[in-house]
Amino acid sequence: MGQKFSSFWDQSFFIDPPTFTDKHLPDQTGKVHIITGGYAGIGYHLSRRLYARNATLYLMGRSSSKASAAIQRLKAEYPSSTGRIEYIYLDLADLTTIKPAIDHFVSREERLDVLVNNAAIMVPPTGSKSVQGYDLQTATNVYGPFLFTVLLHPLLAHTARTAETGTVRIVWCASHAPDLFGPPGGVTFVPNTVDVEVRGMNMEMIKEDFKGGPSYAQSKAADIILATETARRWGEDGIISTSLNPGNLRTELVRDRSWFEKLVAGWLNHPAEMGAWTELYAGWSPEVTLKMNGCYVIPWGRVGRYNEDLEKAVQGGKGEKLWTVCEQIVSRYA
Repeated sequence: MGQKFSSFWDQSFFIDPPTFTDKHLPDQTGKVHIITGGYAGIGYHLSRRLYARNATLYLMGRSSSKASAAIQRLKAEYPSSTGRIEYIYLDLADLTTIKPAIDHFVSREERLDVLVNNAAIMVPPTGSKSVQGYDLQTATNVYGPFLFTVLLHPLLAHTARTAETGTVRIVWCASHAPDLFGPPGGVTFVPNTVDVEVRGMNMEMIKEDFKGGPSYAQSKAADIILATETARRWGEDGIISTSLNPGNLRTELVRDRSWFEKLVAGWLNHPAEMGAWTELYAGWSPEVTLKMNGCYVIPWGRVGRYNEDLEKAVQGGKGEKLWTVCEQIVSRYA
C-alpha cells in the first residue's frame, strides 16, 4: 500500500514542469501520425502541437461532427501549417469497424510514424456492452485498441526500416488507476461466456464483473501490459512501444460520473492540455530510445514506474497470456 500511495503522490502533486514541449519538437513535415480520439480532450491538445509543426494527422473516432469542428479550429489557429488533418470513422467498441478504418488509411498513406492509442472511456453506465457483447469499457480500452494496433504492425515495421532509429512508436494511454484500485496482477481472466461461437475452444476473456473504478483500472492495467508485450515482440522491428499515465485531468472521461465525483475531480485535476505533454514525451522525445522499449511515462513527461504487483505480473509472463486472449477474441475481425 505504501508503494502504491507513493506512486500516486509522485504522479499527482507538485509535479515538475514538462521538459519536452513545442519548442523541442522537430519539424514534422512528411511524418504521418494516427491519434484515436484526437479531436477532443488530451488528443486534441496533442493534435494542436503536432499540426503546428506541420505533421500529417489522422484523427480517428466515432464523432464526425466533433472531428470536423476540431479540424476547422486547428486550421484557423495555425493557418501557416503545411501539415494535413484527416478524419476516419472508427468505433473501438465495434470490432467490425476497425479493419475498414485501417484499409481507408493505408489506401491514402504509405507510412505511419506514431500511433497514439488515446481514445478511452471511463466507468460508463453499469451494464453497458460493446456491439459484440463484451463489457463496453474492456472492449473500448483493450480489445479494440489491440486489434487496431496489430493490424497496423506491418505498416509501422515498414516505416521503421527507413525512418530515423527510435522514431516509429506506439503510445498506449493508460492511467495511474491500477496503482489505486486494480485487481491483483492487473488483469483477471475467466472463461469466455460471451462469444458462443467459439466457447467450445475453451477460450478466456478479461473478467467483466468488477464494478466502477476497479473495472477501469483493470482495462488500463491491460494497456500497460500490452505495451510491454508489444515492445517485446516488435522491438526487433525497430518499433518503440510505451505506456503512460497522462495525469489527473479535466476531460470528457468524467462525463458519466456522479456530481460529487465531478466536483472532486475538478478540484484535483489539471487542464487537459497538460496531459498532451505526457503523450508528446512518450511519442516524440529523443530521451525515449529502443533500449527503454516498454517504458512507462508519467506526468508531465518523465520515465517512471507502475506498482510492484503489476511489475511482477509483467515479468511473470502476463503479457503473453493477455496477448493470446485478445488475439483469440479479435481474430475473426482481422
